[in-house]
Amino acid sequence: MKLNIQDTFNKQLPADPITENYVRQVEHACFSFVTPQKTANPQMLHVSPEMLQNLGLSEIDVQSDEFKNVFTGNKVLDNTQPYAMCYGGHQFGNWAGQLGDGRAINLAEIVHNNQRWAIQLKGAGKTPYSRTADGLAVLRSSIREYLCSEAMFHLGVPTTRALSLALSGDEVLRDVLYNGNPAYEKGAIVSRIAPSFLRFGNYQLLAVRNDITTLKTLVDYTITHFYPELGAPSKESYLQFFSKVAQNSLEMVIHWQRVGFVHGVMNTDNMSILGLTIDYGPYGWLEGYDYGWTPNTTDSQHKRYRYGNQPNIVLWNLYQLANALYPLIEETEGLEAVLTDFGTAFESKYLNMMRAKIGLSTENENDQNLIQELENNLHLTETDMTIFFRNLSRFQKENPEQGISIIQDAFYTSIEDFPKITEAWTKWFEKYSLRLQLEKESNTERAEKMNTINPKYVLRNYMAQLAIDAADKGDYSMIDELFNLLKNPYSEQEDQQKWFAKRPDWARNKVGCSMLSCSS
Repeated sequence: MKLNIQDTFNKQLPADPITENYVRQVEHACFSFVTPQKTANPQMLHVSPEMLQNLGLSEIDVQSDEFKNVFTGNKVLDNTQPYAMCYGGHQFGNWAGQLGDGRAINLAEIVHNNQRWAIQLKGAGKTPYSRTADGLAVLRSSIREYLCSEAMFHLGVPTTRALSLALSGDEVLRDVLYNGNPAYEKGAIVSRIAPSFLRFGNYQLLAVRNDITTLKTLVDYTITHFYPELGAPSKESYLQFFSKVAQNSLEMVIHWQRVGFVHGVMNTDNMSILGLTIDYGPYGWLEGYDYGWTPNTTDSQHKRYRYGNQPNIVLWNLYQLANALYPLIEETEGLEAVLTDFGTAFESKYLNMMRAKIGLSTENENDQNLIQELENNLHLTETDMTIFFRNLSRFQKENPEQGISIIQDAFYTSIEDFPKITEAWTKWFEKYSLRLQLEKESNTERAEKMNTINPKYVLRNYMAQLAIDAADKGDYSMIDELFNLLKNPYSEQEDQQKWFAKRPDWARNKVGCSMLSCSS
């Protein structure tokens, strides 16, 4: 197994001088060297062919013991030094101090086809940042992360990737409901891949500790390797760096809103400096279209990270990053301008995204009202987001009276007995019909475009739970079925029509199918 290893993070940034692996505060350093914990009886369950190719590996490599041992933590690659990153973060709006890679260990950086990838194991054992935890991960959360990160990529959402999913062979104790009833579960390890796993919290912690020297070193490193177009380090390039991060973060959250993804735990330590979706924990996909929905049980009271609030939280998190970068820039005007621009840019990008979702290729002064009315209607009764927008592409602009029949499969309850709701939809389809008649595209052309923006298949929580339930019984076939389904989320895939359906009733209140805890 040959990898083109070109480590930079653990060679160009300051390391924790203490090499013993025990929980502690780590200062004046960006990471700590740590060796993955050996596992009892590792078993590779699934490997992403695409990511395998991206790393310069082949199916032949997958069959080797070396591949299995490296990507389950049982072997350290030659001439590498695995490490855990040091960072802090705001959790649910409150500063939490040092956090760090508590169960993630970075193996190495490789370069293939001029693309840099950092390889990380999640669930590979304790690090100096594990606090009171064991640094391990269980199968259910690992399946969810493995499937979702790859599914998001194929949806066109900026994201970290996943190479492999493996059983560790160890039993891991978890209290899944946080109700005082812990139980042993199958341990697992996911190999996560990204150009970098740097987060807002990496910079925040250094700024809070007033370690400006290390902060400057880290920012300079980030610009050099990931924003080289900004040029040499300077106050101007630091401000441009912040602007780029804001733009990338905005693009990311627009995509989240487009496909109905709810991250669930948008703490600043879970915000990528590259604008990638990172840390797939208690995430969820909208079943009913609902601004107020959050999948995270920890957030069920205040709903800070609810679907409709995600753009606001990205902005709040950018404020925290601005505070962290201020010591290098030493003026607020430029930072404030970037933050102000974020709000304006979001409104414009969101409007254009929604135009695309309903098949509008041109702009009209009444589009904002049309879209607002649509979103109001989607809240009148529980309406499946994915099915609604996918079926909307079948609308014929000459026949507004057929609108409700086209979308009725998206309703969890028939609206026939609710005249006010029926009237609201009838009026909207009449306006929608008139608006579409201002477009030059045919119904067929519009449908084709809409079906490249509105997915037919997303990783609904109940789908992931079915794969988890089967895997707990030793059947891993559904992992592969969903993995392949979600590689083509915009395709019809007639033989997979069973997955184009509303959440079944049995899943409405089942653990793992609606809301989830952070337990993993």
